[in-house]
Amino acid sequence: MKRRQLLRTIPFAGLGLCTFAPYLRASISSGPERKSFSSMSLEQKVMLAMLTTQRATWEQGVAMQALLEMGEHELVILMAKDAVLRQSEDGRLAMLGEEFALSDAASPGEAVLWAARKTGDDRLQRGFDRMVDYVLHRAPRSEEGIIYHFSNLPQVWSDIMYMLPPFLAAAGQYMEAVTQIDGARGYLWDGKKSLLSHMWDCQKKVFVRKDCWGVGNGWSAAGITRVIRSLPDAMQAEKKKLVAYVLGILDGCLAHIRSDGLFHNIVDDPATFVETNLAQMLAYTIYRGIKGNWIDTRYLKYADSMRNAARLKVDSLGLVRGVCGSPEFDHPGTATEGQAFFLLMEVAHRELTN
Repeated sequence: MKRRQLLRTIPFAGLGLCTFAPYLRASISSGPERKSFSSMSLEQKVMLAMLTTQRATWEQGVAMQALLEMGEHELVILMAKDAVLRQSEDGRLAMLGEEFALSDAASPGEAVLWAARKTGDDRLQRGFDRMVDYVLHRAPRSEEGIIYHFSNLPQVWSDIMYMLPPFLAAAGQYMEAVTQIDGARGYLWDGKKSLLSHMWDCQKKVFVRKDCWGVGNGWSAAGITRVIRSLPDAMQAEKKKLVAYVLGILDGCLAHIRSDGLFHNIVDDPATFVETNLAQMLAYTIYRGIKGNWIDTRYLKYADSMRNAARLKVDSLGLVRGVCGSPEFDHPGTATEGQAFFLLMEVAHRELTN
């Protein structure tokens, strides 16, 4: 997935804020209370590594969501302020490194809304509202009404199901969230494989990339999971449909799980490299689904196997190795989403088992 080449992106703007402030103060300050990096927990190391790697719009969004679900409230507020500081004139949040980001720019939205409500900061609330207005009224769409993944390309990618629908659900736009999932899935779903292809061109009516990219299926499973958790009780029919979508992805992926608990980068192509992040994404999905009583416990053994495999990939610096690697995503390496989904997986596991 040569994201930079495809988008012709502008240079990265950089972190823009000292997101580690609370941990630097509490964990690596001088004096008798100093806590060395080597003595930190695995989660702390992974979190700090995540914060040193996040640069682009979607990276800030997934990092913020991980911190939100971890309960790292001060860090969420700091990053929410930065997401609004770097908001584009048309309302897209955290415009870091990609001038054409559309759905990616919605990915910080839930955390920005949480921070606005937590702090009472009108600037954060206005930033969130501007993003809602852009998505609902100005974002380019297909003739079927499905929002594009980018502002300059008439394409829908499987990534979009994590970036956009959870934001819409957080905004109370529940039916629009479901509509966007339905539409993206309609373009990308391969019923024979029970997997999602990666990229569809809505104008040319052809696949830009028909491969069933593992992380793309993971983005989709995790994103739909977040929407299921957000829908009100009155929307049982919609929940049932979305649950079926998630189970379809899970079953399609698990048909190709390796003996070590990991998957190949292209799920059904064993000639591609072995990749770590899909396992984390699916483990997160299963733990959340079992906790929510909409995934059967028979999936738990798979989640535990995938989690154990991912934990073995974390190095001494807290970097999750072997994920689909930034910045080109065409090789095993490291990436902010790999860091974030390790943390999301661990939180979901802890909340289930406790």
